[in-house]
Amino acid sequence: MSNPEAPLIEETDCLTGAGPVVQARDVARWYGEVLGVNRVSVDLVPGITGFVGPNGSGKTTLMNMLCGLLRPSQGTIQAFGQPVWGNPEFRRRLGYCAQVDHFYETFTGEEFLVSLLRLHGRGAAWARQATGEALELVGMVEDRHRRIRAYSKGMRQRIKVALALAHQPEILVLDEPFNGLDPVGRHEMLNLFAEYASAGRTILISSHILHEIEQMTNRILMMSNGFVMAEGEVQQVRDLLRRHPFHVLVRCDRLRELGALMIEDDCVESVRFEDESSMTLSTRDPDRFYQNLGAMILEHGIEVDMVVMADENMQSLYQYLAGRERH
Repeated sequence: MSNPEAPLIEETDCLTGAGPVVQARDVARWYGEVLGVNRVSVDLVPGITGFVGPNGSGKTTLMNMLCGLLRPSQGTIQAFGQPVWGNPEFRRRLGYCAQVDHFYETFTGEEFLVSLLRLHGRGAAWARQATGEALELVGMVEDRHRRIRAYSKGMRQRIKVALALAHQPEILVLDEPFNGLDPVGRHEMLNLFAEYASAGRTILISSHILHEIEQMTNRILMMSNGFVMAEGEVQQVRDLLRRHPFHVLVRCDRLRELGALMIEDDCVESVRFEDESSMTLSTRDPDRFYQNLGAMILEHGIEVDMVVMADENMQSLYQYLAGRERH
């Protein structure tokens, strides 16, 4: 999306080799008697960290506190060694893309970016230049003069991302940035975020889909019901499934033939036929299961209409980890 001969993302060395850029310690947030986030401690380092969790898990509340937009009810958060709450200097080094849209619908995309970037106090010329570079990065140059009210959901997402990174922030926080993007747009954004992180920035991205995060980083933090359920590398989190049955729904034309083949696989625990065209397979080794299932389908020429993989919505894992936390 950017011209390799004239890179638009400037490298920074101020964070390279340093410790955590953002540190949260024993952070909690209550809304009256409702607990939003419960005693979370986390370090954010340069590179990409993924926040994964179902809707309502506390991801957005925690991100808002890390950005200094929401004051913790308990605990402390620091960035660059300084508190994030009530710190204008920190805000200048932060880029934030919210999940919820807030636009001036009658503005064009270009007018919207220029107007808000003028608030940085760096002059009109800088705002126009930063706008042009950001629009190029997110692939919105051709639509820059269209009014936002005519934008698709994907275009709105691109404009939000452009605004978040236009001033080249050292910390970029993105709340569900792939919502509304088509597959091509998702691929372009994945590449953009990877390029931005490789320049020495710290990026925090939330999603309820592990597969999206896994394409960008191996470092994740998984939340459920306001708690951190797991933290570390993706494979470490996947390994928690070894003791937990994992279910996959398969629909195909030669159902009983495929079921008979898969039950012979030692990583398949059970096969349950739902109807004449679909079955549910149970495994405790999902990575090997997917590999073996694909091999069986190709080897025997079976036409498969659907494979619903639980590791894409992670609900099974969330429920399992929540159960572990309660015990």
